[in-house]
Amino acid sequence: MARASSGLAYPERFYAAAAYVGFDGSPNSNDMDIGSRFSTDVALILYALYQQATVGPCNVPKPSLWNPVEQGIWKSWKQLGNMVSAEAMRLFVKILEEEEPGWYSRASNSVLEPVTDVQMNHNAIVEPIIENRNSFAETKTISAENGGLIETQDIDVVSEGLGSVVVYDQWTSLPITGQLPKGRYEHAAAVVEDKMYIYGGNHNGRYLSDLHVLDLRSCTWSKIEAKVESKSVETPSPINITPSAGHSLIPWENKLLSIAGHTKDPSETFQVKAFDLQIGTWSMLNTYGKPPVSRGGQSVTLVGTTLVIFGGEDAKQTLLNDLHILDLETLTWDEIDAVGVPPSPRSGHAAVVHAERYLLIFGGGSHATCFNDLHVLDLQTMEWSRPTQQGEIPVPRAGHAGVTVGENWFIVGGGDNKSGASETVVLNMSTLAWSVVTSVEGRVPLASEGLSLVVGSLNGEDILISFGGYNGHYNSEVNVLKPSHKSTLQSKIMEGPLPDSVSAVHNATNPTRDLESEFEVGQEGKIRETAIDNFEPMKSKGGETSEHILAMLKAEKEELESSFNNEKLLSLQLKQELADAEARNTDLYKELQSVRGQLASEQSRCFKLEVDVAELRQKLQTMETLQRELELLQRQKATSEQVAINAKQRQGSGGVWGWLAGSTPQNADDA
Repeated sequence: MARASSGLAYPERFYAAAAYVGFDGSPNSNDMDIGSRFSTDVALILYALYQQATVGPCNVPKPSLWNPVEQGIWKSWKQLGNMVSAEAMRLFVKILEEEEPGWYSRASNSVLEPVTDVQMNHNAIVEPIIENRNSFAETKTISAENGGLIETQDIDVVSEGLGSVVVYDQWTSLPITGQLPKGRYEHAAAVVEDKMYIYGGNHNGRYLSDLHVLDLRSCTWSKIEAKVESKSVETPSPINITPSAGHSLIPWENKLLSIAGHTKDPSETFQVKAFDLQIGTWSMLNTYGKPPVSRGGQSVTLVGTTLVIFGGEDAKQTLLNDLHILDLETLTWDEIDAVGVPPSPRSGHAAVVHAERYLLIFGGGSHATCFNDLHVLDLQTMEWSRPTQQGEIPVPRAGHAGVTVGENWFIVGGGDNKSGASETVVLNMSTLAWSVVTSVEGRVPLASEGLSLVVGSLNGEDILISFGGYNGHYNSEVNVLKPSHKSTLQSKIMEGPLPDSVSAVHNATNPTRDLESEFEVGQEGKIRETAIDNFEPMKSKGGETSEHILAMLKAEKEELESSFNNEKLLSLQLKQELADAEARNTDLYKELQSVRGQLASEQSRCFKLEVDVAELRQKLQTMETLQRELELLQRQKATSEQVAINAKQRQGSGGVWGWLAGSTPQNADDA
């Protein structure tokens, strides 16, 4: 996954990383004195990528077999083939950041610019890395899109919590009390009732397994001392809950499900861990079917009672674009082979479901680049499509986070290979139109990679809550944003007719919505006209009395209400027909699956019959060969018997002539 950073751009960032590792910078550098800092495999691939980036493809002759070290170096370099220099540079930096995530901060302490936070309370400050921050009563607000600051005076944030946030569409850094978690990124977060849970992540290259909870009303952190459930009563040894990063956290019933994630010693199987919120214990869920390979950086989306898993990066750093579904009721895996063109392999993307039918995939990154494409998967037909995006399309990014509020999908953070993404953007999922909500300035957590984003609710209003992230140092701040009313977001969507691709998704998602809206708008207009006419009952022409006009208006009103009720009934009937059609479609799909199973069974039986027929044919050929051999033996036997008869006849005839010649039978026998 391409890593967001706000420091040097390429190739300067690569040369800074190479100098940090210990290479002297010359093309013929052969400095492999890094074994004490990295494993042998990592050292070899770093050297090979350095040579590929500075020299090019390996054209040196193969070294002697008596030198295994040179053999390993040559083989690592040769395996890169014709990889371009830019990709080798990015892979070099990526592997270094995975091995030593804090290298850039340590290197920048002596040669690069200091980490300067955004302006708070009109005073520019240089913010050091602090593990535990004290709370304060004043709200510090991150600079808005126009570069100005928003002051929230006379607001006691500590006492009122999220209720103190009164400014819309602007990020506000929230003061927190309690035991603050370590700064981290690639962690996972989830909201259950009025509490936000944070689990795992990456801090200074170490995977974490701690679980923290933030009370959204009191804005107080606390750490949960979780217990581990034993495997069974017979075997009381506890299961191993390994620290992880790049996982997903999904609330389900009274549990938090931790899905997949990178670990220090990765397993080959896909792990699903469950934390029971009532008894405070971790356990490992036993699933059935063929699970996906272990991975991190994937997207996990809850759709009804199923989890839809897409993409990610496995333990061998292979990017994936496979699709799997886990039924949470039966805990059974199912690998989906969807039709259409799927998104390219990626990790660090964002995914969301719209109308319980359409899975939207946005952004993400490969080893060399980042994306800003949008893909849609119809979960009923299992078909991929890539609709046309409208409005202010976001810049390519990976490592971002997203949540939905109604029909709006908010995207925060992430970055490309040059800088972090400073804009908070929103996508209207019905029109597929993008707009910018706000923007931040400086190296702040909201413009970093691997942050988390959840949505909470207070007094009937939705509030976006972000935590953590990595932008040169590990962040532990909590920032909140109160999105404005849906009507203000709709006003930002560009005017004009929608493209066919957008209209198709919109109409398929809302089959009866346009009909209802048309009737409601028409009815509302007629009622407004009636209400206006009621203010002037005495100005009618022809001398009609006000009582007669009121009677006519009442009759018209009753007629309109009757028409409106009929249209509502028709709309309900259409909804029922749609539900029946979906039920029939489900039954037909089940029948199709059954027929496919029967067909597979018949194909297997036919294959066995073909094998039996082939064996019988072979036996028949063998019998024909034996028959021919038998006939040959019979002919040979008849010939032998005829020869014997002829010999006997000649023998008898020779004895008579001998007797006539005066010789004895014995002499004839001797002759």
